[in-house]
This record gives sequence, structure tokens and C-alpha cells, in this order.
Amino acid sequence: MFKNTKLPESEELLPGRNTPLAVSDCHYVSNRTIKAPFPEGTAQIMLGMGCFWGAERKLWQQEGVYTTAVGYAGGGTPNPTYEEVCSGYTGHSEVVLVVYENTDDYLSDLLKVFWESHDPTQGMRQGNDVGTQYRSAIYVFDEAQMEMAIASKQQYENLLKAEGFEAVSTEIKRNQTFYYAETYHQQYLAKNPHGYCGLGGTGVCLAESLKQEAN
Repeated sequence: MFKNTKLPESEELLPGRNTPLAVSDCHYVSNRTIKAPFPEGTAQIMLGMGCFWGAERKLWQQEGVYTTAVGYAGGGTPNPTYEEVCSGYTGHSEVVLVVYENTDDYLSDLLKVFWESHDPTQGMRQGNDVGTQYRSAIYVFDEAQMEMAIASKQQYENLLKAEGFEAVSTEIKRNQTFYYAETYHQQYLAKNPHGYCGLGGTGVCLAESLKQEAN
């Protein structure tokens, strides 16, 4: 097994740094801030779908989204650089921080986009992008988000298995620290419209939102 397809042990983690990376706080597309404090009535969630460039573009386009930022979460190295994350020795996943209007409807819509926009059964890779940083991940901030994330995972996994896919490997955790990626990564595909986008789903649709299903 290649080293970068296995999460590092604690003693293998890179030391990182105490000082956060210097990152612009202005969203290139919306001109809104990508850093807290965010407006009252918004909530945050982190979604990892492989390379964060295409994932962020997909998510900033969704209704109810106030702002987005790309970064690193789920690992143990503080304030890592992109090169350190790519080494496989920080344990982080490439994620998009999504700030959205705090309603169940908008969260349900975001989870639907999340599941349908990548293949959550591939483990430490996404398509041709191989490494721990490309794993599928949902990092939540409260118990309500956790419950909806787990329910949506179960729902989508059932649909995938019916189509012959393997089990979902998505990592779902709470209270993970978000570290902002370098400024050049932020809203990358708006700055570089012909840049690389590895985003691609399974073709299996989550036809109904969790809220509709519950009703």
C-alpha cells in the first residue's frame, strides 16, 4: 500500500506551525468574507469530495449558500501547507467550508449535492486523484447536522448498493478544526476557468430530500 493511501500514525504527523497561513478574507466571486464572524442565522459545514477546486465551485453555486472557502480538516498537523497535506503526513482531507442559511431544507439540499457530485465509495481516492487528502468527508458542527449527515449516508448507501456499488467510505465527524488553504486555492476555478476539475458522481440520484422523506 502506498503511504499516502493510509492515514499517518500520531508519531508520523508533520509538526506544522502555530501561526495560520496568511489568506485573503474576500471571496473572489461574491466579495463576501470567507472568515468569521458570519451573519446571524447562518451555519457551517465542511464537505470533502476529492480535489477541493471543483467541489467549491459546485457548492458556491447552491441556493442558500452565503460563502465558501477551501481548506484542510480531519488531520493532526496544525496550519498545514498544501505541500504538507499532499505528502500524506498531516492526515487532512481537502474540504470546502460552506456557510449557509441555517435551515433543514438548505442543509438537506447541500447533502444531496454532496452525495451526487462524487463517488463516496472509493476510500482514499477520487477518480485519478489518489491520497488521503482526497477521501470523502463530512465534518459537522452540531448534533442536528450529525443526525442528518448519518441519515443521508444510510439513504444514499442503500441506493448505491442497489446499483452494485461498494459500501460508502465517507468519514463523518464532529468538531474538526478547519485550516484555510492558501489564497491561490480559494475560488480557484473562478480565477482559472479552464483549470482542473476532477468532480464526478456515480450517476445515482438522491431523488428526495431527507426532509421530504421524513414527512
